[in-house]
Amino acid sequence: MLRVAVLNRADFEWGVHHPAYLQAGGTEEKCEALRGDATESGLFNEEELALLALTDQSTRQVEVDAGVIDEVKRLFGEARTVEAVATVAAYNMVSRFLVALAV
Repeated sequence: MLRVAVLNRADFEWGVHHPAYLQAGGTEEKCEALRGDATESGLFNEEELALLALTDQSTRQVEVDAGVIDEVKRLFGEARTVEAVATVAAYNMVSRFLVALAV
């Protein structure tokens, strides 16, 4: 959610989800990395990097490389991959809605 907010310049979405991310165990250091080139930060594990690749490709170019999907499936299984894709898609819709209305 935070990465989608960054990529779509949805400040309101960031503000809403930032506290929840921290409560769920995220760190400020990771939050700052999500604002930049998160994959080069060295802060994220294999699973997080796979989800970041999915999020970045889906948000930036809509299409996601088969290799990225295969890696997410390998790490999380079929059902959780579908959930991850749905989550990214839903938050893209939300953030674009908010940005369009200048919320």
